[in-house]
Amino acid sequence: MIRPFELLIGLRYTRARRRNHFISFISLISILGIVLGITALITILSVMNGFGNELRSRILGVISHVTITDMTGQLRDWQGVAERIKSDPRIIARAPYVSGQGMVAHGNGVSGVAVRGILPSEEAKVSEFSGKMIAGSLDALKPGEFGIIVGSALAWKLDLTVGSPVSLMIPQGLSTPAGLMPRYKRFTVVGIFKMDMYEYDSGLVLLHLDDAAKLYVMGNQVSGLRLKLDNLDRAPQVAEAVGLSLGPDYLTRDWSREHGNFFRALKMEKTVMFIILMLIVMVAMFNVVSTLVVVVTEKRSDIAILRTLGVTPKSIMGIFLVQGAIVGLLGTLLGVLCGVLLALNVGSLVHFIERVFSTSFIAADVYFISELPSDLHWADVALVSGCSLLLGVVSTLYPAWRASKVRPAEALRYE
Repeated sequence: MIRPFELLIGLRYTRARRRNHFISFISLISILGIVLGITALITILSVMNGFGNELRSRILGVISHVTITDMTGQLRDWQGVAERIKSDPRIIARAPYVSGQGMVAHGNGVSGVAVRGILPSEEAKVSEFSGKMIAGSLDALKPGEFGIIVGSALAWKLDLTVGSPVSLMIPQGLSTPAGLMPRYKRFTVVGIFKMDMYEYDSGLVLLHLDDAAKLYVMGNQVSGLRLKLDNLDRAPQVAEAVGLSLGPDYLTRDWSREHGNFFRALKMEKTVMFIILMLIVMVAMFNVVSTLVVVVTEKRSDIAILRTLGVTPKSIMGIFLVQGAIVGLLGTLLGVLCGVLLALNVGSLVHFIERVFSTSFIAADVYFISELPSDLHWADVALVSGCSLLLGVVSTLYPAWRASKVRPAEALRYE
């Protein structure tokens, strides 16, 4: 344990002007290295958090937090199921859907799509389509009028606008005198959405629930019930609880199962990036080791005098632990300060650099975002700070141990 005596001597050595300016230069480089590493680490982790949140919000703006179906992959009496789970306060909205596959054709263009039948009034409660419409609206989907809403990329690909007629073919056979033919129906484009996710903008179309049920010959059944939760991170627990309350005849699936691998890959990438950038801090800590080794060599006579006055090797070791820890602590504090400030203002800084150099680091037509997202997590800041301080203490152990092994007689022989 560090006592006031070791702390005072260590602080005195840290403040003292050294005859060897090279040692001071190495100490400065060590501190700057720690500051640079921690600043980069906090900023990059914050940007990765921002990208992860941006992707998650866009994906979850289309898919459901929790989905309920029965053992046949369909759902009878969805109103009754919705009423049974209505009392759960974690569920804030429910909406039925019909899901299928199809092929949209217009002119000479054809494209495969995922088809989703919705109730516009309910769908607006569980997804973000209503706020992402660039033409038309969800309310334009009327039962029996066979309207269709398409994504912006699909509209560009097939040259569609509001009012364009399209043919929707589905992979269900229709027996005719000419043989088995695919089912198809003429629709009219009544809206265009832009979710800024190419997968959905190019491969998803929306129909009214009744029209989709007729197209897929589902009668009064739907494919399932989509739920929106007050906290999407609790989706696995809610899905399990809903499944238990409904019984074994129903299946529940949460968003983490549908896109779990993607988000796990993002988490793993963040972990690997943390390890790689922490190596920068470790390199700076090597400079701390070299600095303290030189300081111990320079202070051999002082150490010998302290030993002759009765200072124990343990106290000598504590003195140099304090000196090395101060370097690590100073670098960590400055690095955290710079990292937090940069993480909170990285978007503005990128815009400033783009204006000064008349360039664009983030092309909106490629990444679908116009600014660099950043989400600072104080847990990440605490983790980075803790690891840096731990490395700072560990890096001082060997030089401090060497200082404690200095023999007074040998150190004072030529003094």
